Amino acid sequence: MNESSVPDRCDYPPEASINTLLADRVQRAGGKTLFERQTALASGWVPVTAQQFADQVMATARGLIASGVAVGDRIAIMSRTRYEWTLLDFAAWAIGAVPVPVYETSSAKQLQWICSDAGVNILIVENSAHLAVAQEAARDLPDLREVLVLDDDALSTLATRGANTDPHEVTQRSVAVTGGDLATIIYTSGTTGRPKGVELTHRSFVFLTRNGIADLGHVCAPGKRTLLFMPLAHVFARFIQVLCVTSGAVMGHTPDARNLIPDLASFRPTFLLAVPRVFEKVYNSAEQKAGPRKLKLFRWAAKVAIQYSRASERQEGPSAILKAQHAIASALVFSKLRALLGGQAEYAISGGAPLGERLGHFYRGIGLTILEGYGLTETCAPTTVNRPHLVKIGTVGLPFPGASVKIADDHEILIKGDHLFRGYRNNPQATAEALKDGWFHTGDLGTLDDDGYLRITGRKKEIIVTAGGKNVAPAVLEDRLRGHPIVSQVVVVGDQRPFIGALITLDTDMLPGWLRSHNLPPMDVTTASTDEQVLAALDRAVTRANEAVSRAESIRKFTVLTTDFTESNGYLTPSMKVKRAQVLKDFSLTIDELYGGPVSQNDE
Repeated sequence: MNESSVPDRCDYPPEASINTLLADRVQRAGGKTLFERQTALASGWVPVTAQQFADQVMATARGLIASGVAVGDRIAIMSRTRYEWTLLDFAAWAIGAVPVPVYETSSAKQLQWICSDAGVNILIVENSAHLAVAQEAARDLPDLREVLVLDDDALSTLATRGANTDPHEVTQRSVAVTGGDLATIIYTSGTTGRPKGVELTHRSFVFLTRNGIADLGHVCAPGKRTLLFMPLAHVFARFIQVLCVTSGAVMGHTPDARNLIPDLASFRPTFLLAVPRVFEKVYNSAEQKAGPRKLKLFRWAAKVAIQYSRASERQEGPSAILKAQHAIASALVFSKLRALLGGQAEYAISGGAPLGERLGHFYRGIGLTILEGYGLTETCAPTTVNRPHLVKIGTVGLPFPGASVKIADDHEILIKGDHLFRGYRNNPQATAEALKDGWFHTGDLGTLDDDGYLRITGRKKEIIVTAGGKNVAPAVLEDRLRGHPIVSQVVVVGDQRPFIGALITLDTDMLPGWLRSHNLPPMDVTTASTDEQVLAALDRAVTRANEAVSRAESIRKFTVLTTDFTESNGYLTPSMKVKRAQVLKDFSLTIDELYGGPVSQNDE
């Protein structure tokens, strides 16, 4: 199959906007809880009804009008994930303005580029550290009128400022916004070059959220709960906040990953959204915490979970013996893992990278079904996703209702639907290259099976061509190898080389526990990178990763680096993607050593 589509189930007219979605939620269930938030004035989670949220949106929107924000003006938000960000998004939308998200880790140079390219008029940052970055960036931003700070009561300032603004002006602006109007400009954290501003319309969000509810209704139905901890600068989190407002689910925010486990325990979400690395970390941490005495029990339980999940796909289902083993494993191990996630989580939505079949079956086996999906900033997040009743582990699911997926002759994934972006801001050339005949050319590679489920196989620009002419997609090997507890990042190399190699970095958080569990002495990353037993463990991991590919595509040699790839040192994007070109450039001598010399010597 080279094309797959699902009929549109969106029940809203094309002119509907995000403002329509909030108004309908208030009309339908204004007195019911929409958010729960943590405040300094109260312990635990404080409910916020849909009507209370709408009132706060009104107050903030009036303040923005009093600040001179006109229809179409851009408002940049630079913050961690918190309730105030969602409030600002909806306040900006209410008056026809355009919020522009900025990662809270952005440098002054990055902030300056985004604000300049988007033509930002007002910038709202979280704290004094962000203010310092904003002040440095503002030197080259003549159109920037004002910078407000959330921790300095920016919302109270806006509410006071807007006290004399007529609420009817907000209402008039709100109802005037239509589906074709610009909703947000999200700058891709690209692995090469300057980020491009992706322009998404209100229609994109309405189309996806309504169709998402049609097919994922049980996951996000009224009364269901999710705790948002992904950055709201990312399109995935922006989509989820609109989805929750639309669906009737209750949403919380947590800005600090260090508090994630206790926050999950107190909020008790029924569904989660995360990237695969989070699920890998949870699994690896649980394995480590089992310790030498209970490690055998944990691994037995993990094996039972995977077998149970696989058996559930067969018509006859799990055997009586496997059911009994699963019940024992659940009491001894699985219940504790579920408790780490709050005890109520039934589903998780995963995107950003392939999860892998092993983890997919493991989590479903312990009682958490991961609905793996696929999408990009240009598609307003999801384009395909596994449904609760139609899960095929190892794939990223069927197209969303109303979306079409096609595989080109060179295996590139092409996408069509009302959720597509309208173009890259101030970049008509890039827009023309990406959007052709109504299809978005993603740059990703994949296949469709006979049932229309999509599998991702790699990135078009990352294809490695060995000296022998073999085309190798590195993502398959990298994703599998990153599943090892002490592996942080992997970059597969081998372009114009005689065989495939890999650069591996170690996870400094996981390394100490792994060493203890293997009865090895403490050591730093530099020592571990040359330790025989550590290298032997990594060699076994490489062998397991190679099982997914042919011999010509397999990793023959690897090097362990003493420097990890992080956002702060410039090797990761804010969305945790490796900047491959930068790594290949900066570690070129290391790669040459892996092959015994530069490319020219191998070619002679």
